[in-house]
Amino acid sequence: MFERIRTGLILIAIVLFCIFGAQYLSPGVRPVPMVLLMMVTLSVGASEWTKFGKLGGAPYLHPVRFVFVTQIFAVLAVFLNQYIAQIWPVIWGVASLFWLSALVTVRRYPEPGITSERWLPHIGVLLLTATTLSIYSLWTDSPWWLMYLFALVWVADSGAYFAGRQFGKTKLIPDVSPNKTVEGLIGGLLLTSAVMAGVAYYRHLTGLHLAGFVVLSVITVLASVLGDLFESLLKRKALIKDSGTLLPGHGGVLDRIDSLLAAAPIFAFGFWIAGGF
Repeated sequence: MFERIRTGLILIAIVLFCIFGAQYLSPGVRPVPMVLLMMVTLSVGASEWTKFGKLGGAPYLHPVRFVFVTQIFAVLAVFLNQYIAQIWPVIWGVASLFWLSALVTVRRYPEPGITSERWLPHIGVLLLTATTLSIYSLWTDSPWWLMYLFALVWVADSGAYFAGRQFGKTKLIPDVSPNKTVEGLIGGLLLTSAVMAGVAYYRHLTGLHLAGFVVLSVITVLASVLGDLFESLLKRKALIKDSGTLLPGHGGVLDRIDSLLAAAPIFAFGFWIAGGF
């Protein structure tokens, strides 16, 4: 537990510096820390994604993994073009539709779903690209909105953990993740409601803006749980405990961002539809 907490604190410090610390740098280098963080996370996360297929326990620098990582960076480079950036919401929308199908797959597991091995590389490209673009878009719009997204995911996860340990009795989807409970889910939602209320009050949101903000926030929290469950399903099918061993006490990078794979594109898509809050 100490190792897990120590690693978590270090990761939070790095993320906060990349989100907010850049404003103290000269204008020309302000994006550098955030871009480097996303590139490293994307590289390692993409490499770990291949473990869900036939590569299993192959080393990080396996040639197939290198090709997959290169493919994702090539796709991302195309979408970062200023003329193509206008269709980012389409990518978020497609990713959001995918998560609807993933919900069905998770609920019906172990029945066949969208996790056949031939589809996994395509799913990985879609989710990792959509997540990276959504995080970068939110950060450039306002670092505080990206921080709000992270807060929803982190607080929901912490609330679910402590509520589940204290009150958890009813299993959520035991075939996928036997440790997750309905009580934990409720605890996560209750704790994040305080975050939602605080931000809504600070932003003076009322009427339809308030309703839209609350609905999107709740959907984002539920999506973060789905992202976690979906990665658990993939690990169960691949017969692995963690996506990697890079983060002491936490496993791999994907084990830390699995919730964001669902939450980030859905929140960015809803934020775009609402035109901001």
